[in-house]
Amino acid sequence: MDLFSLPPVAALLDLTATGLMALIALLTPAAGPLAAALAIVLLTVVVRTALIPVGIAQAKAEQVRSRLAPRLRELQRRLRSDPERLQRETMKLYREEGASPFAGCVPLLLQTPIVSLVYAVFLHPAIAGHANPLLDETLFGVPLGHSLVGALVSGGLDGRTTLVIGAVVVSIATVGELTRRLLRPVAATPLPGVPRALTVLLHAATAIIAVFVPLAAALYLLTTVAWTLGQRWVLTRRYPPHPSS
Repeated sequence: MDLFSLPPVAALLDLTATGLMALIALLTPAAGPLAAALAIVLLTVVVRTALIPVGIAQAKAEQVRSRLAPRLRELQRRLRSDPERLQRETMKLYREEGASPFAGCVPLLLQTPIVSLVYAVFLHPAIAGHANPLLDETLFGVPLGHSLVGALVSGGLDGRTTLVIGAVVVSIATVGELTRRLLRPVAATPLPGVPRALTVLLHAATAIIAVFVPLAAALYLLTTVAWTLGQRWVLTRRYPPHPSS
């Protein structure tokens, strides 16, 4: 069963799509043919701005985990043969520090419905029983409902589609690589048993997804990864990980 076909959810999707079309109409006099793409970017930025407190909560939780990491590793070394005691001592350590091992998970769960709803608007060709008008809009002549793989399979892949969607996919991959290099320097040394190629592939996952989804969703993904890079760069400096972690 498609969750997004349920009447309340479909109504929210329809409302979001209607709002986007109104924003496109508002932007068209100034932005012209770029209005639809700009509307997607603006909506994504508004959503991500509203979720900044979630990012801060996750950054604080990561800072606590990094500070406790040496002591947690010592507990695991001493108590690996006694899982029940290890769990008790781990929870005790978090309580003593006034923290929770689930502190970063709750904000992530809270943001999931919002992000999923917005993303779904860019994926569904039909909403609330009618065509999604957003996907008929274009970027440089390429419909926002087209995907690279979809165009290839249908035989509609041309130079313009390849260039426009390809540029978005390459941009996503570039931002992902910047994120890997700037914010996760440890990724240069793979984890034990994890090939470096797999580590790089995991960071490129969003770009791979962008090959399959409509151009509208790919633009959303590009804006999201760019925002995430900037936000994490700022928060990592505001809440730096413990140097000994």
